[in-house]
Amino acid sequence: MALPSWTDTKLGTMKRAALWLVSVVGEGNTFTKENVKDAFPGVSQADRRVRDLRKHGWRIDTNREDPSLGQHEQRFVAQGEPVWQPGKGSVPAQSLTDTQRREVLARDGHFCRSCGIAPGEEYPGTYQSAQLDIARRPVKQSDGTVRVENVAECNRCRVGGRGKEADVEALIVGLSKLAPMERQMLSDWIDADQREFGMVERYWADYRTLPADSREKVRKALSD
Repeated sequence: MALPSWTDTKLGTMKRAALWLVSVVGEGNTFTKENVKDAFPGVSQADRRVRDLRKHGWRIDTNREDPSLGQHEQRFVAQGEPVWQPGKGSVPAQSLTDTQRREVLARDGHFCRSCGIAPGEEYPGTYQSAQLDIARRPVKQSDGTVRVENVAECNRCRVGGRGKEADVEALIVGLSKLAPMERQMLSDWIDADQREFGMVERYWADYRTLPADSREKVRKALSD
């Protein structure tokens, strides 16, 4: 089925913006607010209508989700609901309030539930600092149904984990196969709600940040 024209002014701005992204920008490509203004001259809040598409499953990243992007760049990553079709796009997904967002962060201990990093900490082996946000995680339940739950996640894990589904039952089955010592170790981590990295892992992270000449010095010192 042929797509409607994004220049059709009879369509709402959000629908036109969605069609513009699909027809002109293309998935995987970048655009800026100036591009949006040029595409929709005289249309107020066109950039906001682009952002509204995220409520309908569209993935549009900024440098918050993708550090490779410039401050004014956005990337059209993936199309969501075809909002231009009849009956689509009229009821946006419910957004979290500031209070709900704070509650999720507090419940999750103010650290990423995927990698354990806290906001402002540097990722091991890099000089990049983490930022926390709320991700919507599909979780497969024991009865086979899927429920979307909110979870704290850092900017890097949000990018890498998009579209992934957690499976509670598979995890429980896997736990039953662990040896007693392994089960106790995991139980201790769960009770403490954290896993401490050993010194060797920390030294490895420090080593990876070094330039080539300095890495060679470390290799020689380790072999002596």
